[in-house]
Amino acid sequence: MSLLHAAHGRRSFLKRTAGALSAGFLTGGALEALPQNVNTNSKPSDLKITDLRIAVLRGVPMTSPLIRIDTNQGIYGLGEVRDGATKNYALELKSRLLGQNPCNVDLLFRRIKQFGGHARQGGGVSGVEVALWDLAGKAYNAPIYQMLGGKFRDRIRIYCDTTESNDPAEFARRLKERMAMGFTWMKMDLGLNLVQRTPDTVTQAAGIAQQYGGLFAEHPMLATEITDKGIGMMCDFVAQVREGVGMSIPISADHFGRIGVNSCIRLGKALTKYNLAWLEDMIPWQETDLLKEISSAVDTPILTGEDIFLKEPFEVLCKAHAVDIIHPDVLTSGGILETKKIGDMAQAYGVPMALHCAHTPIGAMACVHVAAATENFLCLENHAVDVPFWSDLVDGVEKPIVNKGYITVPDKPGLGITLNEAACKQHLVPGEGWFEPTDQWNNVRSNDNLWS
Repeated sequence: MSLLHAAHGRRSFLKRTAGALSAGFLTGGALEALPQNVNTNSKPSDLKITDLRIAVLRGVPMTSPLIRIDTNQGIYGLGEVRDGATKNYALELKSRLLGQNPCNVDLLFRRIKQFGGHARQGGGVSGVEVALWDLAGKAYNAPIYQMLGGKFRDRIRIYCDTTESNDPAEFARRLKERMAMGFTWMKMDLGLNLVQRTPDTVTQAAGIAQQYGGLFAEHPMLATEITDKGIGMMCDFVAQVREGVGMSIPISADHFGRIGVNSCIRLGKALTKYNLAWLEDMIPWQETDLLKEISSAVDTPILTGEDIFLKEPFEVLCKAHAVDIIHPDVLTSGGILETKKIGDMAQAYGVPMALHCAHTPIGAMACVHVAAATENFLCLENHAVDVPFWSDLVDGVEKPIVNKGYITVPDKPGLGITLNEAACKQHLVPGEGWFEPTDQWNNVRSNDNLWS
């Protein structure tokens, strides 16, 4: 087609469109719907961060600082600092964010990630990153999963913790209640606390934990070993639970206690017949060779990862095949995009990904978007099944949020939720205000260069 014909075609199309509008072909609801597909609240290229504020909730299920990042165009982003971390981990980042365009999520993450660290120390960076994605999604009128490349699934499978009981019959009853609610994956604590009150179940030097000067010693340093009697009692507990709920449903196990590598192997081998879905955090994640020793010796999958910050340590574990499943926490690992990268990396090594989550609905929805957008995802934890007001804290999504063992992936911009201010204020930590000013954190007080 010649340029002349092309230009004529465009003019004809515009004339026909204008004529249709003037003639009333697009009237009523159809005409009113035209601007609804355009986000008129924000011009993304001119968006600037003007403030970062915090509100701290308790019992949701843990104590959780919520993050709100404000902008010059009236839209804001929501994030969350991981439970157990101070709100200051997020506030110290404010001075590095003011005046910046929040839609440059990756750039800003690379600016602030040096202030994060493993375990709770990653909570500020990760929570801020979530809030930036929420803002970017609102600015571009798209759900976060769409901005990550789209979704692989419409519903996210939940695995739920269940309040432990020393009575296996009672614990099995509680698991069956979860199954009746629609949950298809369970989790149990299976630790030394079940047996150590019984003599001759655990061998440990008295006071050994205190000899490290108050430091939290790693498991292999404590010379704590479980006896055959202790292993037999723990296996009997699991056997009775399995008898109550059957063998078909996956049951994961966690919180074994700080036992040595040899005890991990002996216990893992003894549990084989009960076909557990995984054994979680048997020893600290950074001991790659020792995790490899355990995973090579037992037939039950080994899992770790909730305390790891950034992709690189996960790759060390996956490349060595030291674990069978990785288990990042979005509010520790570096946030939404970093966790998506972690999952994609793990898939290249044939390793699936579950997600740790003990968060408010803000952190949970961040996990949901990652889970939707990551192909090798297995299941997402929810630690708030027994918190009656949990779903009330936010609006804009289906209620209850966890419904018959799944969370529906929201299709609204950003995280897809708004805060229910009245409900949240009922659960503020005493002495904490509702997103009060934080001007004392406005100024940079250090040189952040990592090299000269």
